[in-house]
This record gives sequence, C-alpha cells and structure tokens, in this order.
Amino acid sequence: MQIFRNCGDLAGAISDFGLALGVFDGVHLGHQAVLDAARGLSQLGVLTFDPHPVQVLAPERAPRRILAGLEHKKLIFERLGVDFMVVIEFTPEFAAVEAGDFAKELLSAGVSRLAAGADWNFGRGRKGTMALLSSWAEQSRIKVVEVGAVTMDGARISSTRIRERLRVNDLEGAARLLGRPYSVYGEVVQGRQLGRTIGFPTANVLASDEQLPPNGVYLVEGNGIPGVANIGVRPTVDDSRRRALEVHLFSDALAMEYGWWLEVGFLRKIREERKFASVEVLREQITRDVAEAKRFAG
Repeated sequence: MQIFRNCGDLAGAISDFGLALGVFDGVHLGHQAVLDAARGLSQLGVLTFDPHPVQVLAPERAPRRILAGLEHKKLIFERLGVDFMVVIEFTPEFAAVEAGDFAKELLSAGVSRLAAGADWNFGRGRKGTMALLSSWAEQSRIKVVEVGAVTMDGARISSTRIRERLRVNDLEGAARLLGRPYSVYGEVVQGRQLGRTIGFPTANVLASDEQLPPNGVYLVEGNGIPGVANIGVRPTVDDSRRRALEVHLFSDALAMEYGWWLEVGFLRKIREERKFASVEVLREQITRDVAEAKRFAG
C-alpha cells in the first residue's frame, strides 16, 4: 500500500479518488461506513493521524491502550479495499494549523469525494466542521459526504464501547461491533523458549500499545491459522509479573523464528490463567487446552 505523509504529496500523484477522513482506531463498523461513503471512484484512500490526536491534545484523557496501531490499521485497510493512506504526524504544531488552511491543502490535493463522521472536527481549536468543509468544497465541486452515527443495540458503535467489551471479556460483543474478531498485531520476539522444551513451541508476540484482552488462555487465529494463546504473567515459570502474549499455532507452516509479524485474532476464552505445581503439570494442562481449542476450532 502506498503511504503519503501530507496532502501536498497527493497532488499529481493520484487522481479521481475518494478519501475517508478520521482516526479509525480499531476500524470498526462505524469507520467502515465512512470508507464505504468514500468509495466509487478509481481509487480509495484514507487520511488519518499518528499518534492519536487525543494523546497530544489531552493525554490525561487518552486511552492507555489503542485498538489498532498504524501497521495494524494498514493491514485491515488493505483487506477492506483501501488503495493508499495519508498519514499525518499529529504534533502540537499541526494542531495549531487553522481549519481553513488545512481545508485548503486538502481540497487542492486532487480529491473528488471526501467522507467523514458527522462529528469529525479539524483545525485549531477543532473549529473546522463538516458543514464548513462542505461549503468550502462546493467551490471546487468536490463532494463531501457526512456519515451519521452507526448504531447497534440502540447505542453508537465506538472504540470506547469496544474497549468496554474487551475489559469484561465479551469477545463476541467486540466482534459484532468490529465486523470481525478482535485482533492484535505485533512482532514475534525471542522469549525463554520453554514451550519448545515441553512440546508446545510458541511465538512471543510483542503487541506494543494495542489492548490485550484479560489474562487467560484463548482459542485464536494467527495469520489465519488456528491455535491457542496465553495472555498473562506466566506464574508457573516467570516471576517478572510482566504481561505477555504467547501463541502456539496448529501448523508448521509458520516457523517460530523472530522478526516476523503476526496478527492474532481472539475467538474464544478457554480458561483463566493460573499457577501450576510444576512445569510437568503445566504441560499436561496445555495438552488439554490444545485439545479443547481444536474441538472448538472444528
């Protein structure tokens, strides 16, 4: 996927395209409605920000964990048919740009259609609104689509609502709001390699600042391959009290080497994490966990 770092780089590089605007944390069904509103031209792009604007503007209100980092969003967008991204570094200096100046640069980038949520704001003091953007775009004959809130079960779909579902281990509820199983994306890094010695080699996935579900053992998919994962502090073998994500896949197709990236989708919780009397007792429990996960996976 092609990545641009500002609107000016778009001018002349791509033509006749639609552009979806937003932060898109998690890329849930509400975000996907914005993508759909921007479709229909030769190419579909996304304009987003990194880091999350609230981390710059009001860090005390920022979520401790995000639902999808930039590389993860890129992966999800590709599956949803997005052709390119404009990723603007969100800094205090960018936040101070007047709404009219940002809109001028955006509208001169060659875009034919813009889409965003009805509550999307931009520019200094968040003074730019969709109504203002639409009035400015009229002069350039650029269509602006304002997308209303997407609801489910009588409430607006939002990243905050998905975080709440994850906190109470409602994976099914989170998946309904996302339109897919909740997943994290991270690099496979070297661990203690204990899993190899007891017959269950694992990929240690560094999920960075993405939100993990609560501690426990889960049926998962890793890059589409079923497996079992443990989230927690590994109390039987590790006294560090550091949370970790370890994934054992039911296939030899992906070698447990380091430096590659794995998307881990959480399908079902099997049990809570707990401390065992010995590594041998742990191995016996993992054998049962794998059998149960395979039964659920069919």
